[in-house]
Amino acid sequence: MNNKTNITVLIPLLNEAESIQELNDWIVKVMQSNHFSYEIYYLDDGSTDDSWKIIQDLSKTNSNVKGIRFRRNYGKSQALHAGFEKAKGAVVITMDADLQDSPDEIPALYQKIINEQFDLVSGWKKKRYDSKIRKNIPSKLFNWAARKTSGVQLNDFNCGLKAYKNEVVKNIDVHGEMHRYIPVLAKNAGFHHIGEQVVQHQARKYGVSKFGMSRFINGFLDLITLWFISKFGKRPMHFFGALGLLMFFIGFLSAFSIGVMKLYKLYHHLPTILVTNNPLFYIALTTMLIGIQFFLAGFLGELILRSKSNTKRYEIAEEIIKS
Repeated sequence: MNNKTNITVLIPLLNEAESIQELNDWIVKVMQSNHFSYEIYYLDDGSTDDSWKIIQDLSKTNSNVKGIRFRRNYGKSQALHAGFEKAKGAVVITMDADLQDSPDEIPALYQKIINEQFDLVSGWKKKRYDSKIRKNIPSKLFNWAARKTSGVQLNDFNCGLKAYKNEVVKNIDVHGEMHRYIPVLAKNAGFHHIGEQVVQHQARKYGVSKFGMSRFINGFLDLITLWFISKFGKRPMHFFGALGLLMFFIGFLSAFSIGVMKLYKLYHHLPTILVTNNPLFYIALTTMLIGIQFFLAGFLGELILRSKSNTKRYEIAEEIIKS
């Protein structure tokens, strides 16, 4: 892919008006000192402060600064998805707007993609300045589970500072809360050369962290979803159909054994009860019904998979683009 633009920097943000100007000046300084051709996309995810006004002012003084503003808060994944669609740089860098990610890391990340031919390089904030109880310990537990489940050996899935080949971001679909698992999505899309680099983590200078327990719980739920999709996303019948057949077979054997036992007792004139008075009969019936439902779920999954269409999961209110 021949891109005149070396680097696209994507910065999703929500109410970060205090840090945008300082971050922009820092990025521009790094780009100019390294003679990179670049574009900076600020992805305003429904901010209610002056973030968008600041982005507009920056775009007026620097044609490399562009912006997308959503009508409401859709989430970081949707913001990145919109940015990935617009990115023209040979290397795409994502970073947070709170100044905890250092733009000084950009040249090294760029070189790893260009010179070492990585598809994706993820930052690793080895030394953190976050609260251990609120963020560090949950993050370590989360990263351990992500490594075990996905097979991608990264120490910091949550790090917002990442570098990608342009080809990678054009071939992955980021939605929901899946921004944490972009390396896994890339692996599932066939991009296996994934690396990691230790990056500097800085203490938050402005505002407050938006990390909460709900994000931690949602992260694990998304991890389960991603594991299932990576295993059975293209063949749901293999999971639901097999489980349905197993459940139906167990129920059928139970019902058959009830019938055989009933006939045996009748033949030998032994005391017996009505089949409908046998609790095992209802267990067998329920198991067969559940088996049929699982099988139908797999069948419907196959139909949906073959008929689904790509739809945008966000609505853009304003956009700044300059050639």
